Amino acid sequence: MKAAQGVKLLLVDDEPHILQFLELGLINEGFEVRTAPDGASAIAAAADFKPHVAILDVMMPGMDGFELCRYLRSEESELAVIMLTAKDEVDDRVKGLSIGADDYMVKPFSFDELLARIQARLRNQFPGLLGEVRCGPFRIDGRRKEIRHKDEVLELSPTEYELLQYLVINHGLVLSKPMILDKVWGYDFGGEENIVEVYIRSLREKLGDKDHRIIRTLRGAGYRVDLV
Repeated sequence: MKAAQGVKLLLVDDEPHILQFLELGLINEGFEVRTAPDGASAIAAAADFKPHVAILDVMMPGMDGFELCRYLRSEESELAVIMLTAKDEVDDRVKGLSIGADDYMVKPFSFDELLARIQARLRNQFPGLLGEVRCGPFRIDGRRKEIRHKDEVLELSPTEYELLQYLVINHGLVLSKPMILDKVWGYDFGGEENIVEVYIRSLREKLGDKDHRIIRTLRGAGYRVDLV
């Protein structure tokens, strides 16, 4: 999956090996990347670089990720912020989200999951930057609201488009029904969970996925798209 050119990411972490690993991987995906080892240098980098997404480690000496997030959010309201932490604690997640973070990831995490989270933030806050996203045999055109599978345009309703886009962008990840309902139908959806099954069935028919090799069902867990 290649990101559109021109998308700027700011990485802030006091662990050099993490910075280097993420920087190389994200540059390879087509992003423009700037790194910073602490809050002070991150503030200077953000002012000069004007990133679209900032990925901030929580546990840093001096100015921690929470303080940095609060400062960056006060300077640039459109900036998307993803927090990284080694602690899987609800209080930390609540604190991060309450001061303006858009997402939260717990170390260790997979690089593919980070990519999926970045793409989700870009879709929500900077849809014009994405252009066409390629994931295996799928091509997602965010401007035209169009998805191609093996070069054929799929005839999708608006809801089918949103659902398939969410599944494909997060390919390889297991997405539960509550997660899907929240992202596609909205947190205040008052209907039944089985509506997801109805739409999954329709997508499989349009993909010719009779054997469920593309959209897989993991009993008791949810659904996962495999790029076959």
